[in-house]
Amino acid sequence: MAATEVPGRGPRERMVYSAAQLIRRDGVASTGMREVAVHAQAPRGSLQHYFPGGKEQLVNEAVGWAGRYAGNRVTRFLAALPEPTPSGLFAEMVRQWTDEYAAVGFAGGCPVAAATVDCAESVVATREAASAAFATWSGSIAHALGEMGVPEQRAEAMATLMISALEGAILIARAEQDVRALATVARELGPLLDAAVREGDRRGSWGSPAERP
Repeated sequence: MAATEVPGRGPRERMVYSAAQLIRRDGVASTGMREVAVHAQAPRGSLQHYFPGGKEQLVNEAVGWAGRYAGNRVTRFLAALPEPTPSGLFAEMVRQWTDEYAAVGFAGGCPVAAATVDCAESVVATREAASAAFATWSGSIAHALGEMGVPEQRAEAMATLMISALEGAILIARAEQDVRALATVARELGPLLDAAVREGDRRGSWGSPAERP
């Protein structure tokens, strides 16, 4: 979706959105301020006005936007499920990517992952922005899993597992130009994720291991 197709966004918001879209396709190094302005259909002079910290500020804000977007998508995925389950949530997370790749090809990846690969060792602020973005996304997933009955500590671990598996499968899918890896992680992780709910149910019925007879 082009930035101009999203209603209610001013030039600043469009540029952050456009930066995220270009980073997810081309990486940070190949995403220039000029390209961002053109993609956002924003005046080039507005870049300095809105982003006095230059490209680093823009990249960091795009990464933050991507983390919030991913977190908010979790809520929308859950709302679309007739009966929320961890496997169902993960399947929706995967389907977002399989649908995109079926529709427009394999050019795009995760902007947070792209920024991490490009900048983790060279730009501390961007690494920190990426870390915060992953934490936002993971927190939303962990909260959703907790609402389904997964114990809190287990939910945090499972959220990390889900994101790690998805990001790895996205990378493989782009390399292979095939959604095989995405389909595989959805199929193989589903039973493990749902088992965490049953574990929570057993703990609720029997108490903690120390409390059991």
